[in-house]
Amino acid sequence: MTDKPDTYILAVNCGSSSLKFCLYRSAPIQIEFSGAISTIGAHNSQLEIKDSAFNILENRVAHFNDMDAAANVIVDWLKNRQLRYPLVAIGHRIVQGGPEHRQPEKITDELLQTLRRYIYLAPNHLPDEIKVIRAFQSAYPDTAQIACFDTSFHRDMPSYVQNYPLPAEYKDKGLMKYGFHGISYQYIMQKLADEYSALAAKKIIIAHLGNGASMAAVKNGSSFDTTMGMSPIGGLVMGTRSGDLDPGVLLYLLNQYQLSPAELDDLLSKHSGLKAISGVSDMQELLDMEPDDVRAKEALTTFCYSAKKFIGMLAAAMGGLDMLVFTGGIGENSSVIRDRICRDLDFIGIDIDKEKNLENTPLISKQTSRVSVRVIKTNEELMIANLVVGVLDQAVKN
Repeated sequence: MTDKPDTYILAVNCGSSSLKFCLYRSAPIQIEFSGAISTIGAHNSQLEIKDSAFNILENRVAHFNDMDAAANVIVDWLKNRQLRYPLVAIGHRIVQGGPEHRQPEKITDELLQTLRRYIYLAPNHLPDEIKVIRAFQSAYPDTAQIACFDTSFHRDMPSYVQNYPLPAEYKDKGLMKYGFHGISYQYIMQKLADEYSALAAKKIIIAHLGNGASMAAVKNGSSFDTTMGMSPIGGLVMGTRSGDLDPGVLLYLLNQYQLSPAELDDLLSKHSGLKAISGVSDMQELLDMEPDDVRAKEALTTFCYSAKKFIGMLAAAMGGLDMLVFTGGIGENSSVIRDRICRDLDFIGIDIDKEKNLENTPLISKQTSRVSVRVIKTNEELMIANLVVGVLDQAVKN
């Protein structure tokens, strides 16, 4: 009797200037290798691929002009190994599927048409995500492609949170609060569920802090509120995104400077936030500059103030707080930023242990802290693989 051959799931995570991918053995899910192309569009774009033991399989600097070029490089690399790693499915992180597409589902031509219709909801993400899907569909025409929506985690927020106080005709066109980073939040909740049997009883804030940053308030086991709204531009001050602004600011920019919608979007998405304050968007670079640069200091102060303010707001909205979780590149790695955000939050029960925080231990709050403060490394690609398995299993049952 011959053993059944292994099959594999590919998780694809398309960012604004990066393309990550992970290959997993499908049963049980186990990582085989992972890779990323970073700073796409720059002359020093980098491709790096590592195996499960973190040995480097490929590492080169090149000019990957756009997302199409990046996707084709990854496709070629995988196709050269397809006999060894036969794919059963490819999962794609999709930032936005409109109001009717929130749960993971198989990608069809009809779904792609829907995504194109909703490009106006995520113009900086959906076009590239559709290009990447098309590249993998062309390379693997007989392989199931699964869409995993970043908005899914927030789909059950209360109506008074989801709906904007605007005429209903706009909501009918898809204008509502969606929330993002949902795949990351879902992974964090899955990790917490392994440790806490009564997780649904806890009031939790998850802070996903990276170049793009947001927070989610989780109550009764599901998303109650979140800082991003209709688009990933709102909420916290971010690396190059403005975060929340008075609507009057947008009217001023449109009226006084005659900015086009495209110019306004470019300003708010790529030239605002930390970059606008200091000229630099990278958090570690700002921390290195801070002692001698007043603008870097101002940018860091603004970021931490923004985060602190939203923690207070979300705790108030839930009527309390039991747990604060830091994740994302900044949340996982910067003890300095975590310390500054948590400073003076003892009035809601947050009291971190400075030594534990410096050591990046999983639990960084003091034993006497009323609120548990944790650091958990997110893994969106693994969550995508898990969601893909769920869709495949459901298809077999049906």
